[in-house]
Amino acid sequence: MKALIALEDGTIFEGESFTGRGEAVGEMVFNTSMSGYQEILTDPSYTGQIVTMTYPLIGNYGVNSDDMESVAVHPKAFLVKEYNAVPSNFRSEETLAHFLSRYGVLGVEGFDTRALVRHIRTVGALKAIVSTEDLDRDSLVARAKAWDGLLGVDMVQQVTCDQPYGWADNRPVPGTNFSTAQAGMRNPLKVVALDCGIKFNQLRIMTEKGCQVQVVPASADAETILAMAPDGVFLSNGPGDPAGVQGVVATVRTLLGKVPVFGICLGHQILGLAYGGSTYKLKFGHRGGNQPVKDLTTGHVEITSQNHGFTVDLDSLDKDAIELTHINLNDGSLEGMRHRFFPAFSVQYHPEHAPGPHDSLYLFDRFVEMMRSEMKKRN
Repeated sequence: MKALIALEDGTIFEGESFTGRGEAVGEMVFNTSMSGYQEILTDPSYTGQIVTMTYPLIGNYGVNSDDMESVAVHPKAFLVKEYNAVPSNFRSEETLAHFLSRYGVLGVEGFDTRALVRHIRTVGALKAIVSTEDLDRDSLVARAKAWDGLLGVDMVQQVTCDQPYGWADNRPVPGTNFSTAQAGMRNPLKVVALDCGIKFNQLRIMTEKGCQVQVVPASADAETILAMAPDGVFLSNGPGDPAGVQGVVATVRTLLGKVPVFGICLGHQILGLAYGGSTYKLKFGHRGGNQPVKDLTTGHVEITSQNHGFTVDLDSLDKDAIELTHINLNDGSLEGMRHRFFPAFSVQYHPEHAPGPHDSLYLFDRFVEMMRSEMKKRN
């Protein structure tokens, strides 16, 4: 079935739908990962976006229930060079096409994804529309231009949980008082995770590190969080413009100095705003599993998994209070920071490696060490 991909600047690509009829409007982005398409599709950070994979063959190992990073598919549409309709993997439970169709997400193949990515890298992120319904090119371009976009919009409201829940036995468990722990866990550290679009692997890893995690909606205020007497607060990843997120910055600002804080991706940006800094939109963002980041405290270089379109302006931070800890070696943008006086640190990339390398797992150990250190001070 013929599908047209129209960008707001008038660029048109023609492909074929492998999921049936449909239409989607969103921000066009690309991901350079060679695998991990299911984790990408179920990452809430892609809410409001149309994702193009640079690796040419997608779908070859199917989809399974164990690799979900949330309970839904979040991109508006999924674009690939060539779709493999016959997966070959012992873990496969269904095809990618069937998976996308179940969640109402349009899948398109059969066009030059390299040309699309080169165009975005040249001109920057663009609003776009993908359709099998409207094949009038002028109409599609006009509709892409008319879309409001993501700048200044609170996208977190679309993905945060409705009710608090815990994490045990590798699954979400309803609960609000740390009453459910992983079997065999002794004296766990209690972590409240602020859900701005959290990925399940972040919860899995913190549990493996001896933490009992309680996930709360992004609307939870500091008083509610502190009343739960956590040993630490985790700020998750999430979609969209951090400056558009309502209320969370004020909550985090109140928490600083009262409890250890660890932020990832959007959580990192939220911390930057809470420190008094500012954020800005990158030309085309960082999305993939091969981004080189230098740890300025050790000199080591990590290969990291990333998914963000905004970044903290390092020049907006008070260097007397904030230490820059990580930098992106491709463009020099800020990738990590920590507070000099409060127990708080964050990174822009995704150390939970879903998908991506395991280089950065030490950051979860650092969070655990920080919480234990603060407990000793209190005792």
